[in-house]
Amino acid sequence: QVQLVESGGGSVQAGGSLRLSCTASGSIVQINDIHWYRQAPGKQRELVASDSSGGTYYLDAVKGRFTISRDNAKNTMYLQMNSLKVEDTGVYYCNANIRSILNEEYWGKGTLVTVLS
Repeated sequence: QVQLVESGGGSVQAGGSLRLSCTASGSIVQINDIHWYRQAPGKQRELVASDSSGGTYYLDAVKGRFTISRDNAKNTMYLQMNSLKVEDTGVYYCNANIRSILNEEYWGKGTLVTVLS
């Protein structure tokens, strides 16, 4: 009975910044591993950032520009995106392993990020 909802997408000029948010609602005991994915038209979905007990991961193309974080009190995870490039354009999805009754994977429906040249 957990749902994830992304927000914060939109259009931005190259070099600008956006912060994506993903809020979980429902009967949440604990948010475990968190991930952000993106998918451009005609391309496969790719993992851009994750935060788990094993540490953080960033796609090489976004290292130094994107930061993944969370606010446990708000059941919200974030992706801060700086120095955006046209090639960052795509639909961004949050994904998380969340313990409610059991540990289960959940996906948001995505938010569109368009970076303009």
